[in-house]
Amino acid sequence: MKKEERIYLDNAATSWPKPAAVYTATDIYQRELGAPAGRGNYQQADEVQRTIARTRHQLARLLGATASERVVFTSGGTGSLNQAIHGCLRSGDHVVTTVAEHNSVLRPLRYLEEQGRITVTRVGCDSHGLIDPTEVRQAMTSQTRLVAMLHVSNVTGAVQPIEEVGRIAREGEAFYLIDVAQSLGHLPIAVDACQADLVAGSGHKGLMGPLGLGVLYVGERIQPELAPLVQGGTGTESELDQQPEGMPEKYESGNLNVVGIVGLGVALDHLEEIGLAAVEQHLRDRTAELIEGFSQIDGVQQYGPSDAARQLGVVSINVGSYDPQEVATILDQAYSVQTRAGLHCAPLMHSALESVSQGGTLRFSPGWFTTAEEIQVAVQAVAEIAKSAP
Repeated sequence: MKKEERIYLDNAATSWPKPAAVYTATDIYQRELGAPAGRGNYQQADEVQRTIARTRHQLARLLGATASERVVFTSGGTGSLNQAIHGCLRSGDHVVTTVAEHNSVLRPLRYLEEQGRITVTRVGCDSHGLIDPTEVRQAMTSQTRLVAMLHVSNVTGAVQPIEEVGRIAREGEAFYLIDVAQSLGHLPIAVDACQADLVAGSGHKGLMGPLGLGVLYVGERIQPELAPLVQGGTGTESELDQQPEGMPEKYESGNLNVVGIVGLGVALDHLEEIGLAAVEQHLRDRTAELIEGFSQIDGVQQYGPSDAARQLGVVSINVGSYDPQEVATILDQAYSVQTRAGLHCAPLMHSALESVSQGGTLRFSPGWFTTAEEIQVAVQAVAEIAKSAP
């Protein structure tokens, strides 16, 4: 079997293709507007400011936040998580996190831990990659300042119990950070229902915007405690040599990625037009098709809940004793099926799944534009490879 047309199944890394309007809007901005954010009072600068404000409002609605100024733009999901973690923690603090986390959470915490500034408890997961909220409760101490957990695993697609963990964090008087990189734009998120103080995500995955743009929701409770990592020009209170305390300027020094925000704004228009519920159902259908298809192939091991009700947008497998990198190369070169192989920047998750010795897993991550026919081609390709697996 040979598939000439590109089948892109790496949406957990970044969505592709983008809605057509994203390409058009970013091109128009660069060719016709070109103005920075908050730095001018001419016509094009005013239009840029209106676009930024509108996009901020759209994100606030998506997060169930009542105050759009609490939505901060960052350099990316990693930038959002670093602002949240480094800005929140103080010497002597204790943090509860999980083995399911991405390195953008694990590495900042390890860095602070190695400096002797904080202590960290990493809660384990079950064989499906799911976290037990009871273990989070048991891990908390009187020194716990932050509970940090992802919503959807970028390795297994497991959907974590963020609302229950949020209640536990609030009862323990800790701040609560949710990493929504793999769920924002795919699943409903309500910051109040989750009792979240910080919500960190990216603009280029489920939201289908351009690369290089992140989102951080900063709750009212934590704002006075959250120090900005960067100080500088904001276009406001320029007479002061101190960082403004108001939102969102407190965390938005320097030039914003306006071209990214413009693109994200029209991507959010697209998302609102089709509806979040339709996107969620589409991904559940594609996820279920992958799970069912792989379950019929001898020699294929799946990781995660293997249930589209508890797993969304990500299906990871291994084929026989093949190195997943080898399978990914065969899929790309022989079938034009594009996936991601390896540890996916989540080494503790792979340790928990006992997949490290095999080089990690092969990850399939469909998106809004993925069709059922493309899933069939991918599954059939894996079936053909599995016939010759060692």
